[in-house]
Amino acid sequence: MSTSADMTDQQRISKVRSIVTQAGEEVRARYPILKHQNFIGASILGFAWAGMIACAVAYGTGYLSVWFTIPLIAIFASLTHELEHDLIHYMYFKKTPWAHHLMLALVWLARPNTISPWARRRLHLHHHKYSGTEHDLEERGISNGMPWGIRRILVISDQLMSVYLRPFQMFKMIHLFLEKQPEKERKIAMISQLFGFLPLSIIYYGLCYLFVVFHGLNAVAPLFGYEMLWSQGIVDAMPIVNLLAVIWVIPNFIRSFSLQFVSSNMHYYGDIDPRDVIKQTQVLNPWWMVPFQLFCCNFGSTHAIHHFVVKEPFYIRQLTSKTAHKVMKEVGVRFNDVGTFKRMNRWNDYKI
Repeated sequence: MSTSADMTDQQRISKVRSIVTQAGEEVRARYPILKHQNFIGASILGFAWAGMIACAVAYGTGYLSVWFTIPLIAIFASLTHELEHDLIHYMYFKKTPWAHHLMLALVWLARPNTISPWARRRLHLHHHKYSGTEHDLEERGISNGMPWGIRRILVISDQLMSVYLRPFQMFKMIHLFLEKQPEKERKIAMISQLFGFLPLSIIYYGLCYLFVVFHGLNAVAPLFGYEMLWSQGIVDAMPIVNLLAVIWVIPNFIRSFSLQFVSSNMHYYGDIDPRDVIKQTQVLNPWWMVPFQLFCCNFGSTHAIHHFVVKEPFYIRQLTSKTAHKVMKEVGVRFNDVGTFKRMNRWNDYKI
């Protein structure tokens, strides 16, 4: 039997897919309930929403402090991102459209600081075909390929900053992205990108900016001898804004920052063949990233598996990760290549 060193890249990729797929089949045979994919997906969504609502009610009634409420809701919300990712690949209720779209709506409501899942589906499928290119909007939009500094941190923190801080570059990326779409679908693709943040994401960011500006100015103004005078409408609205900040806005800020920090650093950019799955991503799970992994369902450890075997749900990837990591390492997938922080996500050495 030939070793991985004797194989072509395509043979290495096939080897990983075969072994990981087999591991998934074995774990399903061991635990037959895992074959009920629709039931599991709906149950996880119900569990996540129940957890978020319970934490919100406990906070609102004074039984849970803000310091526990925010991280707990962020953890529950992270489950809905993984579900959205699976839904984008039609892993739940493919033959029951109303249930499928209801799940998509509920995961967007749970984590609204991103483009709608219907618009993101096109972005994500494009990402699989053209990972590491300039028009891979899904990753480029969250800072992949940018030099490290305050601009990259802001883009990771706030998806709208990707447009505010580099409008011409984003216009070019969107133009290249649209060029890669089938000609008959370009108009629909453009409209979905233009309006993909409506309405939930705009509501989220409006609340976020109002919360930050209100409390930021109230904190800074006295340092210069001033006192902020707000309209009565804003003053009356702030108790509700503060509540939503604790149970909806800040948890999702923590969740998305953690996810985007991990994702933007584990994907390679610029000097790889987008068809070479081995070089698309690394496994990024050093001990010091545990706090980030906590709020993104261990994404850094398991997402690279998804690039090889697309149709496995996130919970199966968690169960088969040990087997997957072993064969991925054998074929040349990198593990904890933190040098990419200096190389702007390049595979090879890169100087700015």
